[in-house]
Amino acid sequence: MTGFSTVPSNTAPPGAVLFCCTQNAIRSPMAMGLMRHFYGRVIFTDAVGVRAGDLDPFAVAALDELGIDISKYRPKDFDQLEDTSFDLIVSLSPEAQHKAVDLTRTMACEVEYWPTFDPSLAQGTREQVMDSYRGVRDQLLKRIRGRFGVIKAPTV
Repeated sequence: MTGFSTVPSNTAPPGAVLFCCTQNAIRSPMAMGLMRHFYGRVIFTDAVGVRAGDLDPFAVAALDELGIDISKYRPKDFDQLEDTSFDLIVSLSPEAQHKAVDLTRTMACEVEYWPTFDPSLAQGTREQVMDSYRGVRDQLLKRIRGRFGVIKAPTV
């Protein structure tokens, strides 16, 4: 057998996915980093926010624990999006969901809302805060794997 397969086997993966959240500083860059790491050769992925904040160092650290580097990513907002040719937009915050729905009024694209906790609201020690970011990272990875399956490398 050649090519790739996904789980579920009846569903082809989208060609391009956009993740969006409120500031493009934590949730959407984490989701983008996970997607690019696991599906980068098969699914084009980008991330935006309703507003562009500063990339959160805890988000960088949480992905770094998995060997995924997003430290060079620069947050951007919807107006800075260079391409809008996405098959799927996944919004991770209520504000981003509204923006995604507005955007898709002029384009043929599926929108999914994955409500995701904002870990920047966590308080406590550094380790307690990191645990909150890890929880979001792990939740996103679980949702991504559940939605897109496991893409296998091409066989020769």
